[in-house]
Amino acid sequence: MGTITTADGTEIYYKDWGGGRPIVFSHGWPLSSDAFEDQMFFLARRGYRCIAHDRRGHGRSSQPWEGNDLDTYADDLAALVQALDLRDVIHVGHSTGGGEVACYVGRHGTGRVAKVVLIGAIPPLMLKTGANPLGTPIEVFDQLRASVQSDRGKLWRNLSLPFYGFNRPDAEASEAVREEFWRHGMMTGFPASYFCIKAYSETDLTQDLGRIDVPRLVLHGSDDQIVPIAASAMLSSRLIRDATLRVYEGAPHGLCTTMKDRVNAELLSFIA
Repeated sequence: MGTITTADGTEIYYKDWGGGRPIVFSHGWPLSSDAFEDQMFFLARRGYRCIAHDRRGHGRSSQPWEGNDLDTYADDLAALVQALDLRDVIHVGHSTGGGEVACYVGRHGTGRVAKVVLIGAIPPLMLKTGANPLGTPIEVFDQLRASVQSDRGKLWRNLSLPFYGFNRPDAEASEAVREEFWRHGMMTGFPASYFCIKAYSETDLTQDLGRIDVPRLVLHGSDDQIVPIAASAMLSSRLIRDATLRVYEGAPHGLCTTMKDRVNAELLSFIA
């Protein structure tokens, strides 16, 4: 575990496990690097160097007022890669982290990138617009912002249900997983909790997806209630040239937890 300091003085916390070819993980909102520990432990034991950072405003990183946007998140990721002098990197991004990875490629290219994996990722655009009719209406994101301001703790409790599909009739809800989600959320600062909603919902990453020119894998749950598949993976897998799409039937947004064994095996197969 360590930290780097970005150009604007933000301290970014990261964990660095194992040795070998580097795999860098970018987490979703309102989580932290801890959300990828199942994948990191699995892959580190199999000879890979697994690195994950807490996005600015999240987890153990600094909580600045400025920079809660995808361009800055991507630049922070670039700063981490450069500080550790990582090359031939496999980038894995979940949810907002998938947008961060796409934006990183769009802004910094693939000179240090070997492969890209997007899991339940937000690209190309979450917001419903005239040009993006399958997106999510702005009112949904406005309600999230209102909930952040009124009672963040309650929001994280409630959001954990659709995040992991625990609100489905046949689901076996894990209270421990829900508590862990709440812990992640409460570690996220107020500015990131609020401003990141605009970042992940209103950033159009269409052009960034077109710049991904390395092997790419897209994983998504067919029952993702947070980032619905029709407006995300089904579009992004066509915008990314020669992308491999794997749809997990009935899987929720938090499939890295609820279906971790399958996700781990899929990652290992793609990386190897």
